[in-house]
Amino acid sequence: MPGREDLPSTLRRSPDKAQRTWEKTHDSAVETYGEGERSHRTAFAAVKHQFEKVGDHWEPKGRKGPSDQQAAGGGPARRAPTAGGVDANATKDHLMSVARKLDVPGRSSMTKPELVTAIEKANDRATRKARGD
Repeated sequence: MPGREDLPSTLRRSPDKAQRTWEKTHDSAVETYGEGERSHRTAFAAVKHQFEKVGDHWEPKGRKGPSDQQAAGGGPARRAPTAGGVDANATKDHLMSVARKLDVPGRSSMTKPELVTAIEKANDRATRKARGD
């Protein structure tokens, strides 16, 4: 199965359900669109509906649904910036909890959009470190 071979490293460190979701969606998207970026974007969109990126892996969200403006709108004609796996639609309390887990400095005085950005940056740093970059 191509999905297993193309599984991103962040998902390799994540729960089995996240891996299965990505693989099944990726393989279905490859049949529809062919191998490439569109198949990967489709697979990540499916993962983001049930999981959020925390550090170098994905964790189950407390609720299912879109994680940011792009996931809610969808479609190539409605491109919007993504939050890189951060559940931007979560409550500020939840984002504060994730920021605390990632030891984001200055989190107590941040607004919700600032927390989303800071968590995204902390996630990127954790992923680079886990990959050895």
